Amino acid sequence: MTQIQNLLYDSLIKTQHVESAALIKLKEGVAFTSPPRFHLQPQHIRVIIDAFKNTAALRREGLNFREKNYNCVRADKSSIYSKCDDEGVVMVKTKSNILLAVYREGMYPSVCVEATEKLGSYFREKGI
Repeated sequence: MTQIQNLLYDSLIKTQHVESAALIKLKEGVAFTSPPRFHLQPQHIRVIIDAFKNTAALRREGLNFREKNYNCVRADKSSIYSKCDDEGVVMVKTKSNILLAVYREGMYPSVCVEATEKLGSYFREKGI
């Protein structure tokens, strides 16, 4: 695994309340994922990047991600939280990246949000 994948694993996956995570480079549209078997197709990356461009529409219409429609819980310029039944997606925007965390049934959304926001704050402090 790369250094970024290790950081995602240690900071998010190890909480046992994040099933999978990714760091998406905004300019390049490239995703570094953890675990490595978590794959994001280019259209998924585009949806994630575009979600931050019109948060008002996202709040109304929800997020269509990986063939599921997630209801928006929070959407602003720095964070998006969406859920579909007992699954959810947490996205945190930094200077040049979007941090994505996915949780599933049986995981605590609040722990996923806290861990993702904390790592996002770390990235912002470092100018990443």
